[in-house]
Amino acid sequence: MKMRIATLAFGLALLLSACAPAAPTEVVTLKIAVLPIIDTLPMYVAQQEGLFEKHGVNVEFVPVASAPERDQILAAGQADGTINETLAVMLFNKESVQMQAVRYALRPTAGNGHFFIIASGKSGITDVNGLKGIEIGVSQGTVIEYVTERILQAKGFSPDEIKTIAVPRIPDRMALLASGKLQAGVLPDPLAALVVGQGGVIVADDSNYPEYGFSIISFRKSVIDENPDAVRAFLAAIEEATTLVNADPAKYKNVLSEQNLVPPPLLETYRAPVFPAAGIPTEAEWNDALNWLKEKGALTVDISFTDSVNGSLLP
Repeated sequence: MKMRIATLAFGLALLLSACAPAAPTEVVTLKIAVLPIIDTLPMYVAQQEGLFEKHGVNVEFVPVASAPERDQILAAGQADGTINETLAVMLFNKESVQMQAVRYALRPTAGNGHFFIIASGKSGITDVNGLKGIEIGVSQGTVIEYVTERILQAKGFSPDEIKTIAVPRIPDRMALLASGKLQAGVLPDPLAALVVGQGGVIVADDSNYPEYGFSIISFRKSVIDENPDAVRAFLAAIEEATTLVNADPAKYKNVLSEQNLVPPPLLETYRAPVFPAAGIPTEAEWNDALNWLKEKGALTVDISFTDSVNGSLLP
């Protein structure tokens, strides 16, 4: 009799434990290093519309003022992901795989350039051929120099006709173009419009060369390995936000202002670019950028596309 009672009690305990609610799973927080660039618009829209919460992930933005600061924060583990370029991922991965590209962030399309080669209004240059042999202000060793060279090569320039000069800080580039001390320079959207408003002339852009001027969302590989579902949730929220932005960009003018993504003088007339749907860089795009870095001496080894670009987390 005692044995039967004990057996019944044990069975009841098992039944009650099976019916008990599972302990709540802790929501992962992803820290994203963000520059004040238009590429981040869908991220801020996802935050404003509650899409990260909807998909079960917390997101904390970590503002940074420059690409070097962004990379330092990532290297120190103080941020989990960011918007950068394949060049930056390659440099992170030159000794071991530290970062993985998981999605396009912004990709040029016809009529929506990302980077613009601009001639100073005081230079007398009115078309791209006027750039032959002229020093063009760029941030050397970065996507800006890469895009500049590839655009001009596509326009038929020979290597000795392409001249660049290091002007790392964008405000300096803008000021030198306005004053005429720099005859030409490269600027991203939307800052290029400010220089055009001061008399600058756009002589070329990357709108017809989407394979060069795109940005990406990337995460530290350790974060992906430890929290793949959180990264998937993040990307699902970005997908929804991208659809919202593309459908009604004017609705998010407040985000452009609050996050300093567009200079105040341009807010009323600025038209946001079309953001890409889910996708990752191709192996051909990866290899072209890799070859450029090797030509520049920034890399001496091949960096694996398969290990560095991860499309498995896209919705």
